Amino acid sequence: MSSESESTAPPAPPQEGIRGSSAEVLQAASGPALTEDLALALLKRNDLPREVLEQLSKNSGVMKGRKLKLALVTHAKTPRHVSLPVVRQLFTFELMQVALSAVAPGDIKKAAEEALLHRLETISLGERIALGRRASSSVAAALLLDPAPRVIHAALENSRLTEASVIRALTRRDAPAAFVHAVCHHPQWSLRREVRIVLLRNQNTALARALEFARALPPAVVREVLQGSALPERIKSHLLQEIAGNRRESRRPDRTAQDAARLDRR
Repeated sequence: MSSESESTAPPAPPQEGIRGSSAEVLQAASGPALTEDLALALLKRNDLPREVLEQLSKNSGVMKGRKLKLALVTHAKTPRHVSLPVVRQLFTFELMQVALSAVAPGDIKKAAEEALLHRLETISLGERIALGRRASSSVAAALLLDPAPRVIHAALENSRLTEASVIRALTRRDAPAAFVHAVCHHPQWSLRREVRIVLLRNQNTALARALEFARALPPAVVREVLQGSALPERIKSHLLQEIAGNRRESRRPDRTAQDAARLDRR
């Protein structure tokens, strides 16, 4: 009799099911009584079987919510064939969240980043500025080549941007003059030795900044860099003259030392 009562017992309510065994959780995930809040609570469990996540993705009653889609995509155990189609439905800043997620699988983060990169040409100026400041290193690096100076400045302030990305962007033939100018005057990037060397090769580096960078580098390094530099010839000639003049100046005896030597002879 007990077995008959168990078989005819009503299913556990969703709020109990999401904390129950695998079978109860699976039933809760597919049930029509599941709400978005309960589904979000369910997705906080790290021990969810793949079947539960698959079933939840098919529950059209709750899968319309933006928060739920984001939580499903970033769950570490969501199957790829479930996550990838949902990634394509995410909004711009949701993609950014996935790309920066600490728990989402690496390939899902990469897919979100690639989707975001493909959208850069179609999103608004304000969105690009916000992404420049907050997005991943790859997205910030892509925005260094944006035609809008405000976007470039925002990307240069991104804490995730790497020196390698800045150098790579500077070596591109299509690097905007506004980007080169911004790097030349940036309080952080303009001080980096390797960045200065690359700037001395870029045709858009102004004479005043080129002089400053050349003076901070060994003359032999400057001469080698200028051999393959795209700087205008007049600027390269000026820099070479500057180096030669500094070298002669360094060889000239110090006047104070000369005066002291004369006094000693007396």
